[in-house]
Amino acid sequence: MAKTQTKTAGKKVVKKKEKKNVPHGIAHIQASFNNTIISISDPMGNMLCWASSGNQNFRGTRKGTPFAAQIASGIAAEAAKEHGVRSVDVRVKGPGSGRESAVRALNAAGIQVTSIRDVTPIPHNGCRPPKRRRV
Repeated sequence: MAKTQTKTAGKKVVKKKEKKNVPHGIAHIQASFNNTIISISDPMGNMLCWASSGNQNFRGTRKGTPFAAQIASGIAAEAAKEHGVRSVDVRVKGPGSGRESAVRALNAAGIQVTSIRDVTPIPHNGCRPPKRRRV
């Protein structure tokens, strides 16, 4: 016997995002060859906001460009300012071309960069890399 489902004709409750007052944060920049992702968190690691090149309507090979990283970093910085972030420690991960331009865009947006740290994972002879491309 199938149960009947009842639908309530009420308003959908939408939770409003709370604005935290965080003066200092951590900007995590993950720059791959295909995309750049900027995440800004508080010192405990709780996410405040994020932006990526693909999120800003860059598609295909344009996502990995320094210009796309600059635009995404500016958007993330503006969203972080709404949470009260005035200074960040930057942690950069990956070999992408958007590393430097993302840090410059954070600084240009009015957020003070206190330190820059490279946290790219480097294997101590771990997994075998993929075979070389023959073009």
